[in-house]
Amino acid sequence: MARSTDPDSASARQGRFVPARTVVLVGLMGSGKSSVGRRLAQRLALPFRDADIEIEQAAGQTIPEIFATHGEAHFRDGERRVIARLLEEPVHVLATGGGAFMDARTRDAITARGISIWLRVDLDELVRRTARRNHRPLLNQGDPRQILAGLMEQRYPVYADADITVDGGAGDVEEMTERVLKALTAYCQSQFPAPSE
Repeated sequence: MARSTDPDSASARQGRFVPARTVVLVGLMGSGKSSVGRRLAQRLALPFRDADIEIEQAAGQTIPEIFATHGEAHFRDGERRVIARLLEEPVHVLATGGGAFMDARTRDAITARGISIWLRVDLDELVRRTARRNHRPLLNQGDPRQILAGLMEQRYPVYADADITVDGGAGDVEEMTERVLKALTAYCQSQFPAPSE
């Protein structure tokens, strides 16, 4: 079984926790996956990857353009392929789009090759955070609050299958990152214990 730390790595010698698998952040848009992911990657001295950026680079289009030109089904197919490719790469921190974990094949791949962390945020906070941006295709189809409430009802039971759940609503990004790091460390110590001396 994989171990949570590699004692021969430079990070481990410096006392820094090193996860055994790619850390995959899941949750609704506005939950803080990209912001927390970047800071978590810095704390772990790992690369950070954003699946949405990788999808845009692979497609040569922005996500709103992909939705407008090809539709959501085409986007989800590309998202599935990109995430599968990213999970084959060396350990890193990966922020996924809000719908990625809803795809059974993507969820299975994340479960097999990663450690999934759901950043759970309440509706009021999601509405506040997403109101600042207009590049979210799903929110451009009506009342954002109503859409987010519907997405929560649909997706939160599936997000609950993640390996770890962290409250992503309270505090700033640094506090959220600290909560994620503590939960990740505890999870890895319980799932991948270091061999006894």
